[in-house]
Amino acid sequence: MILLLAFRNIVRNKKNSLIVVLLIMVITFLFFIGNSLIGRSEQSLHEAFVESLTGDAVIQKSGDVVMNLFGANIPIIDEFFTIPMLPAYDTVMEAVLAEQGIAGITSQVSCRVYLDLGGVREAALLAGVDMDTYFSFFDGIRLEEGRFPVSGEYGGMITSERADRIAEKTGIRPEAGDPMLFTSAGKTGFKIREVPLTGIFSYRNPGQFMNEVILADPQTARVLASIQVASSDVAVGREALDLLDVSIDGLFGEDFSAGEDFSGGAENAGSADGLFSAAALASFLSASKEENVPLTGGDWNFIILKFRKGISVSAAIASLNRKLLPYGVRAVDWRMAAGISAILMLMVQALFNSGMFLVSVAGGIAAVNILLVSVFRRTREIGTLRAIGAEDAYIRGLILGENGILAAAAGVLGILAGYVCIRLVNSLNVHIPNALIASLLGGETVHLVFIPGMAGLSLAAAAVLGFAASLYPVETAVRIDPVEAVRQG
Repeated sequence: MILLLAFRNIVRNKKNSLIVVLLIMVITFLFFIGNSLIGRSEQSLHEAFVESLTGDAVIQKSGDVVMNLFGANIPIIDEFFTIPMLPAYDTVMEAVLAEQGIAGITSQVSCRVYLDLGGVREAALLAGVDMDTYFSFFDGIRLEEGRFPVSGEYGGMITSERADRIAEKTGIRPEAGDPMLFTSAGKTGFKIREVPLTGIFSYRNPGQFMNEVILADPQTARVLASIQVASSDVAVGREALDLLDVSIDGLFGEDFSAGEDFSGGAENAGSADGLFSAAALASFLSASKEENVPLTGGDWNFIILKFRKGISVSAAIASLNRKLLPYGVRAVDWRMAAGISAILMLMVQALFNSGMFLVSVAGGIAAVNILLVSVFRRTREIGTLRAIGAEDAYIRGLILGENGILAAAAGVLGILAGYVCIRLVNSLNVHIPNALIASLLGGETVHLVFIPGMAGLSLAAAAVLGFAASLYPVETAVRIDPVEAVRQG
């Protein structure tokens, strides 16, 4: 009975009803389209980083600054920030492996370098990775040319986007075997390292800055980051110890003799009489350079994790942090590990919905005014119903029923309009010229996706807006005095 009266009243007040429907429909449409776009971007970012760079969680050294995989998440200090090593790496690794729900684990050491390749010098993000686990861990990495480096060798890989960029500048595309010269600067001075290019790779879903990443052996990254591998057993020869007893003046004096021990043998002596010479020194350094330094070690900046499907990532990270607290490390989710771009998308979503809240408040106020006018126009009708015994609950149900029907109709129409808009935008193939926006939207063309969950949320938002706009008019209706209403009528 109430619904029949509600439909009758809606038809009798077509003008006011239409205004309310259009108002709520526009708000629902904007909410649905905006959050669909943000939801698509969020999904693209999640897929890009989780399957190719960050995993589900990253363990890093605890501190005042939350880090991403290549620096600080605070731009003002990022340029001067040095990524710290993980303390008690082996102990932390044992604790992590004992945790339930871990599907995969790998390690990384990171630094920023300048790359010289093919005559082109440019900045790069260097990731020294565990070759035994990294490429099987990330299924979003695709080999384009050459091969993946193997554990125990020096080498690195660049992205196909970087290779294309170098080819465009020089006319020659880098190939496997080409030398890559890395340069870095830090507190201990400049570091220079040359390794061969072993291959070229691409990301299945590249995110912002991911094409600037170079994958290399961990020892190269450690050297460039000025990290001393504590677990390395470096043999010091007698000839090197002998140098400790030589004074600075005597080192370059006439009496200093390299001898067979210093030069590596009589046949390698710097001169016929065995005196110290530049050739002898070069021979010694060449023969002794890092031959006893292992290519793998215990000094890493990050441990990267993946959890099994069905595991709550937030709950797993909280559990890990309780266990890892005594070791001075913490686990962060993929968004913190990805850095500014992923955090920016969260901020965009928050700002958009804050704006939508303000729009909804303004729209709700307008709807309240329209519904109040409708109630005042029906004062006689409502007074008559109360005079014949209608209770407050009945009046409330009648007004809420009318507004509920209007809000539901507006929500459905707003979602349908959003669906049509999505199809139209996708058919236009709108190109995105800005690289940052393209990375956030998951491609160089605008492609929206109909998300059923977002449609349901938009419908719920329309219902909430309709209900909120009805509260004051309903209370006004139940306060109408029957005698006064009949007298006015």
